[in-house]
Amino acid sequence: MRRLIVAACLSACAALPAFAAECITSKGAFGQYKQTLAQQAAAAGVGQRGLTALQNAQLSGITWRFESNPGNQTGTLQGDPARFLAKRSGSTADSFISQTRNRIARNPNTFGSIERNYGVPAGILATIWGLETSWGGYLGGTSVVDGAVTLSSYCRRHPRFEPHAIAALQMVDDGILSPSTQGGPSGELGHMQFLAGNWLKYRVDGNGDGRADPYNAVDALASAANMLRLNGWQAGQPFGEGTHNFNVLSVWNDSGNYLRAIVYSAQRAGS
Repeated sequence: MRRLIVAACLSACAALPAFAAECITSKGAFGQYKQTLAQQAAAAGVGQRGLTALQNAQLSGITWRFESNPGNQTGTLQGDPARFLAKRSGSTADSFISQTRNRIARNPNTFGSIERNYGVPAGILATIWGLETSWGGYLGGTSVVDGAVTLSSYCRRHPRFEPHAIAALQMVDDGILSPSTQGGPSGELGHMQFLAGNWLKYRVDGNGDGRADPYNAVDALASAANMLRLNGWQAGQPFGEGTHNFNVLSVWNDSGNYLRAIVYSAQRAGS
């Protein structure tokens, strides 16, 4: 979920060069980064609750360590989706695929409705759900705000992810998140681990209760399908490597290993 950026936030940031926050290479400069980011966020429309969350944000040690060792993110599993699934899930590829198949079987109406509305097969969505949060079993242990702001501050990721940090603050303003809401170390949130900006852009109310909640599985699954559809997913078409739909999947995660694992599992779990 690290590829797309919210257009509204990006436009606001681009229009404010006087407030552009400079990236940092030292943990000790995090406070200074937050001060400049606060000016940028305020100019983009973030209100007091969001700004207070930024003021209280702490540098995420796990995020900083992860970004400081980019080699740990690539792995050595090129072209072997079964090994990728096993490493990611902590079991075996067959076990992961079996659990994915069971999730689909237990929720046929949900997955069927989403596929009719958005054209994205159950196998794709259930696989991503499993890879991201073990089907909701673990939604993360890092403050979303802390993770998003830390990632935004880091020079290797800045300014690409700064709009997502501002979006996370806006979500605090809107009551979608609290300053302590937990997610992934890079600010990912909810069942499908959206980046904040992508959630604001693609969110839909999947269960019909009047609100789009990333911590509701149905809303998160429907929003993921909406994201793929709006980026060109073609209903009923193949999604294997080299196809148009495979390329569309890269908007979710541009790692080739990850994409091949999605396809491998989805083709076997039922699509």
